[in-house]
Amino acid sequence: MDQNNHRDITAAVVHAKGEPFRLERARIRAPRADEVLVRIVATGMCHTDMIVRDQYYPVPLPAVLGHEGAGVVEAVGPLVRDLQVGDHVVLSYGHCGHCLPCGSGHASYCDEFFGRNFGGTGPDGKSALQDEAGRPLHDHFFAQSSFATYALSRENNAIRVSKEAPLELLGPLGCGIQTGAGAVINSLKVAPGSSFAAFGAGAVGLSAVMAARIAGASTIIAIDVVPSRLALAKELGATHAINSNETDPVASVREFTGKGTNYGLESTGRPEVLRQAVDALGGLGVLGVVGAPPLGVSASFDVNDLLIHGKSIRGIVEGDSIARAFIPELVNLHLQGRFPFDKLVKFYPFDAINQAAEDSERGITLKPILKIGV
Repeated sequence: MDQNNHRDITAAVVHAKGEPFRLERARIRAPRADEVLVRIVATGMCHTDMIVRDQYYPVPLPAVLGHEGAGVVEAVGPLVRDLQVGDHVVLSYGHCGHCLPCGSGHASYCDEFFGRNFGGTGPDGKSALQDEAGRPLHDHFFAQSSFATYALSRENNAIRVSKEAPLELLGPLGCGIQTGAGAVINSLKVAPGSSFAAFGAGAVGLSAVMAARIAGASTIIAIDVVPSRLALAKELGATHAINSNETDPVASVREFTGKGTNYGLESTGRPEVLRQAVDALGGLGVLGVVGAPPLGVSASFDVNDLLIHGKSIRGIVEGDSIARAFIPELVNLHLQGRFPFDKLVKFYPFDAINQAAEDSERGITLKPILKIGV
């Protein structure tokens, strides 16, 4: 730390819409109140990082993104109660902890969710990061900004995990993997013996496939256009795989399930795929929507089909997960060999961040993880 209580770090900065990430020297202040300073070991890269880079969501720039961090606690603020220096943690989404949704176990629908995760500053309107010239950098992305060698988060979104687990692998549990698995287990509550269809077999969709297998679904269908993803889906528990470039996914789902699927998850963010997912539901079927298009995008469905068959459509954020409970559960399932999400990932060095982003957008890599500190 320098005389102003700042630490020198390296951070990946986005300066303008659509520009590449640039690794730069920066400074981060010491933790205050209930904050913890985390030395980042590795960070997952998620679709949301790219859509913010491209300004689908209006996060102010220049900014340090990254929201699937995993690392080691280096320092704690004076109000931190449970975490200690040396703890291994996964960083998850930000929430206030005191509004009605937070108090009722629905922190992912926090009244302050957008501001705390996409606002570009802390709740006090200030940044914790500065560039080399001392100018503020927009940060607090998902209450962490973990595309950096160090990150600040609050105690309530820094989740202690077992030191037996490989820390460099765990970051994606904080968002993408948690979203897919949580949608199945927490939101849809997929029942044993039921049918489930994942529209989109990226990291989120395949996490849902693995969770549907754990939940005991007897028919698990993966729909995508990339043959390698569909092959992996079969390896991870899908009973059927549909290439929607080659066959009508709605007709195929109905063929495999009889009258349509009991549960579905749409993770592509494409309105036309959302329509297919609704159409593929059976009577009283429930569709979860996690795919994030640009703000303002609309989708359509047949109202009478929804009405007559009692179908439901619901939005899902972060898999309805209480991260402090759910992330350790996923870690335990992984250690037991029942949730092999390591098959989704590819590691990249920090200075290859733009290659990782490109490989993700081209569908070459399902879940990039940036190795930042060892």
